Amino acid sequence: MSSHKDLQRLSAAGLLISLGIIYGDIGTSPLYVFKAIVGLEHSSNSQPLTQALVLGGVSLIFWTLTLQTTLKYVVITLRADNKGEGGIFSLFSLVRRKAKWLIVPAVVGGCALLADGIITPPITISSAIEGLTTYYPNLPTVQIVIAIIAALFIIQQFGTSLVGKAFGPLMFVWFTMMGVLGVAYIVQMPSIVKALNPYYAFELLTSNTYDAFIILGAVFLCTTGAEALYSDLGHCGRDNIRISWIYVKTCLVLNYLGQAVWLLQREGKVIDLSTNNPFYKIMPDWFLIYGIGIATIAAIIASQALISGSFTLIAEAVRLNLWPKVKINYPSEQKGQLYVPSVNWLLCAGCIGVVLLFQHSSKMEAAYGLSITVAMLMTTILVSKFLQRKKVPTYIIGSFFVVYILIEGTFLLGNLVKFVHGGWFTLTIGLLLFVVMWTWHIARKIKNRYVKFIEIDDYFSIIKEMSEDETVPKYASQLVYLTSANFNSEIESKIIYSILQKQPKRADVYWLVHVDVVDEPYKREYEVDFLVPGKLIRIDFKLGFRVEQQINLLFRKVVEDLVKNGEVDITSRYKSLNKHKIVGDFRFVVIEKVMSRSHNLSLYEKAVMFIYGQLKKVSLSEERNFGLDLSFVTVEKVPLMLTSPDTVNITRIKP
Repeated sequence: MSSHKDLQRLSAAGLLISLGIIYGDIGTSPLYVFKAIVGLEHSSNSQPLTQALVLGGVSLIFWTLTLQTTLKYVVITLRADNKGEGGIFSLFSLVRRKAKWLIVPAVVGGCALLADGIITPPITISSAIEGLTTYYPNLPTVQIVIAIIAALFIIQQFGTSLVGKAFGPLMFVWFTMMGVLGVAYIVQMPSIVKALNPYYAFELLTSNTYDAFIILGAVFLCTTGAEALYSDLGHCGRDNIRISWIYVKTCLVLNYLGQAVWLLQREGKVIDLSTNNPFYKIMPDWFLIYGIGIATIAAIIASQALISGSFTLIAEAVRLNLWPKVKINYPSEQKGQLYVPSVNWLLCAGCIGVVLLFQHSSKMEAAYGLSITVAMLMTTILVSKFLQRKKVPTYIIGSFFVVYILIEGTFLLGNLVKFVHGGWFTLTIGLLLFVVMWTWHIARKIKNRYVKFIEIDDYFSIIKEMSEDETVPKYASQLVYLTSANFNSEIESKIIYSILQKQPKRADVYWLVHVDVVDEPYKREYEVDFLVPGKLIRIDFKLGFRVEQQINLLFRKVVEDLVKNGEVDITSRYKSLNKHKIVGDFRFVVIEKVMSRSHNLSLYEKAVMFIYGQLKKVSLSEERNFGLDLSFVTVEKVPLMLTSPDTVNITRIKP
């Protein structure tokens, strides 16, 4: 824990790590943003370059980075940290008590971010590799990009902390290189600095020559990584992000200005930007091959950051009950480092699909940006709620909300132009993910509606009597049930039915274990309640939404503590074993609720339960999800009766 806290403090190591983890996506945008703005492939190919387009483009990029990335994310959103953690689900955990409907922006935002994770690796890696076509015009870029992407996903399972240490210095080289290249051109035309004046942005958007929305859709690509910057708050700490951003933004702006100078030197000409990427054109010829190498490394680092971000997102969604239970591995000791095999291979297939579908980075630009605008709008809604919770004056919240809904709404319209050209792809992926998350969330609510809770103290005496009734064969020395009852006074009727009726289960001690996922990311606490001393004990675990739920280990630890304190005796009661102080056996019973007849569900609920049933088949079972040792688990299926059986009329006839 201490090493994690140290990274949160402002330090040289923290700054370097921030460079390596956070800025991949934003940091690689100069590879394709200007190309997208000036390329305007879809309007007409033969338009000569104009000063208005170049200066307006730089101005728009600068002000987008300033308002969107710096002000919204670095200054305002980074305040919304949940015990040091960031990201849309951490933000949701902070504000979900405020209003039930906030689940909608959280889920939509989460899905949009995941959909974005499918298009970022292909576009950044393609843009980098396409630089080689200057040397080798017939290079099979698609195959090379697919090979790199496949390799990237294959190494995920070994944990990335090894490579991660090199990321910071490599990204430092990348940003410095961009800054230096930019300055080399700014020196040739210092007047380019005037492009930072917002007047040029305004002039470009209001001119009749260009379609403002297409331009905005292209400009938006410069800020797509802002959301990732907030998600990685937990890795680097707020101060490190804020300070390193100053350096990153400076280098980015210098590079964009340098590209603008190169373009202005060709004013009035028609340039084919699919082969003349201004990013590579400002490199000296001798340096080009090194530049492409560094760009490729930066693109891979950017993709890596997005992939790890997707893993974290899914792990949080699973614990907040918004995603089917999936296997989550922890490949290294590093905190927060996890690997989700199912998501890894889904993303891998998605990324390779994108490369095969669009082939060239300029075509991917069309699909890129649409889903991330949606995620940013959702963050705006959640941050406004967070500011409200922090008692920030209403006029400030109102201004924040209106300004960013306008900015992001405009970008959304600009990106909708891309829908036909490829935006449909990310939106479809996002929609599929939304169906999964929403179904999982709603189905759980429907099931909970039909779970019957009863007062547990009505059964204290009978449980005590049965435990001592030697005519009932002993089922286990220690019998453990997982319960979803939030209050100590209640228990599901199914558990009592399982103990007393469905093959009566005699045990020396009955345990009830309840897991409560709390809003603090790393909380690990438990409470013990002796309902019937020495016979019926309830343990409540309070675990943060970032904590691995290994109930097996946690339960064992709690029992050890109770034994040490003399609060419970787990020695076997069989005479021969008791004599030698041998510990009794433990048995877990997991009750699985199976949907039976569903007449009284609406059509929508029936559809939800049908999809839920399909998802359940591919997700982990409860016992695996809680990390229980399967050799000690009994799974009992009980029907979840959705209707009381209709009253049946039947007449007996005398023979």
